[in-house]
Amino acid sequence: MKFEREFGQVNEYVIETRRTLHRLAEISDEEVQTFAFIKNEIENMGFDYEIVSTTSLVARLVTGKPGKVVAMRADIDALAVKENKKNLKYERTCISNNPDTCHACGHDAHAAMLLASMKVLKQIKDQLVGTYYFCFEQGEESGRKKGSVPIINYLSDKTVDTVWAIHVYNKLESGKICVDEGPRMAGIAGAIVKVIGKGGHGSRPDLSKNPVFVAANIVVNLAGVFENKIDANETVTLGITTIEGGGTMNVFSDEAKILGTFRFFNEEEGNKAVTAFKPVCEHTAAMYGCSVEFDERTRVLGRPIKTDAKCSQFAKQVLPSFIDSSCLASCVPWLASESFSTYARTYPSIFAFLGIKNDEKGAGAEHHSEFFDIDEDALLVGVKATVGYAISYAAKK
Repeated sequence: MKFEREFGQVNEYVIETRRTLHRLAEISDEEVQTFAFIKNEIENMGFDYEIVSTTSLVARLVTGKPGKVVAMRADIDALAVKENKKNLKYERTCISNNPDTCHACGHDAHAAMLLASMKVLKQIKDQLVGTYYFCFEQGEESGRKKGSVPIINYLSDKTVDTVWAIHVYNKLESGKICVDEGPRMAGIAGAIVKVIGKGGHGSRPDLSKNPVFVAANIVVNLAGVFENKIDANETVTLGITTIEGGGTMNVFSDEAKILGTFRFFNEEEGNKAVTAFKPVCEHTAAMYGCSVEFDERTRVLGRPIKTDAKCSQFAKQVLPSFIDSSCLASCVPWLASESFSTYARTYPSIFAFLGIKNDEKGAGAEHHSEFFDIDEDALLVGVKATVGYAISYAAKK
């Protein structure tokens, strides 16, 4: 395998970096310490960089030799999830310093792998061609406005030929990596509605218009809609996560809220789901003398992520020179959503899944769970794949 010595030199670094980032966990758009750590690492490596948003930055490596322009991206934010001290089996190797915030999705691993990849590329710079951009994106969990969009704007005049990103994945065995073409993660639309009723005393429902009762009926009625409105060959999920209303045992509130999301791989079906959602809410509310207001996020917010077919084929050809061919695997698309869709619809891109599931180590809990953890032994595979794809694509004729 190529550059085994250089990869061996960053194995400890990528693990320790991931642990440091894990301890620093900060929620979307508030990644102050995380940003400072990443910036310091980049400066110590000797890279030029530019801050493109409050806590997003892009570093660059210019070889001065003709070649393709390759961008690599990692997200850096954590989640407002209280971390359990154990994973599925054991005490964790490291715990977030912030009691109510943790890296329950793996962004700490993403940033660590990109930093380690930069170390390798810097060391072998004399053997490289082309130009490389390293994008550290804030606020992936909160949307695109402060995260991916400023980075895309920064890259707009850089003649980027391809973009690479990795997401660790709990359904894939540790050390396996998937670079399959086509849909990888789902698009997302909001399902957020306010029910407006009439408050009153809990003893007299006849004198009130109970919006909580209406919200519950809206959720029940939604269950039958999708069987008749969505193409049976397509997948659209509706996840109602919250009904909010009231707060006192004997008082009817004036308003209630329903919050949720749709996920889909076909954007047309996603739009269809939103269109079907609205009249169910309106007509159900009207039956009880109530009305509804839709949040502006009740629309398609993010498109599905699709890995470019040619990029996928190229990766499958070149990666066995950097990782064992047995590491290459296939897996079904993931119904979660991700801001990388902004990059994937702008440039030929790869969105790779890196397996981190290891039952013996207690790694493999669901993403966004208090028990989520990764098998750190998989990280070097991600570094090798990142470097391998980047330098091979930059030299591509």
